[in-house]
Amino acid sequence: MELSPALYLIPCTLGNAPIEQVLPSYNKEVILGIRHFIVEEVRTARRFLKAVDKGIDIDELTFCPMGKHADAALFRQYLRPLAQGEPVGVISEAGCPAIADPGALIVALAHQQGFRVVPLVGPSSILLALMASGFNGQNFSFHGYLPIDPAGRTAKIKKMESAAYADRQTQLFIETPYRNAQMMQELLRTCRSQTRICLAAGITCPEEYIRTLTVQEWRKVTLPDLRKIPAIFLLYI
Repeated sequence: MELSPALYLIPCTLGNAPIEQVLPSYNKEVILGIRHFIVEEVRTARRFLKAVDKGIDIDELTFCPMGKHADAALFRQYLRPLAQGEPVGVISEAGCPAIADPGALIVALAHQQGFRVVPLVGPSSILLALMASGFNGQNFSFHGYLPIDPAGRTAKIKKMESAAYADRQTQLFIETPYRNAQMMQELLRTCRSQTRICLAAGITCPEEYIRTLTVQEWRKVTLPDLRKIPAIFLLYI
């Protein structure tokens, strides 16, 4: 398939979910039409592309890093193929680029230069967790990671809980997997007994665990081992 020159935002799988389970076949057609990729991590992106199609010749592709150690001053140069009439793809580590993952700055630069931006369909752990929670999907706020400092983290949890009650706004955030269990215990210590918490871990993967209970109910539950599983935490009334 011949692609028009555009910045294609390419979702990838969450964890070890099968490609065919979470990505439409159209995405593969787009990927096969792209030679230039801007990626969060080159090694992960190469592995993902090979999973999409084993016949892809990785050595014929160019990869430009946009991860946390990348030089943002080079990002504008990454878009040069677009000016030459070639499509460019953006791939982050998991899920959808620019949604709780790098990519937003690349997209902003593309808009500034007048290039077309095309988001492709794929899994977003944030939206999937919200869908499965039973919470308000018309008014919600995603906070990313909470403060590491214990006092700051507790204050942030209380502030989010207050917003849930005052504005009927679903509160979403994430934690580093090895601290998931500690975060859950912090929520159970800090939140009101009637506050509802949804824990959505390993979304779309074989180890998927999604459950919504009140704080009082969660205190009676034995949690699965969450130390290596990405999770989304949601608070609501």
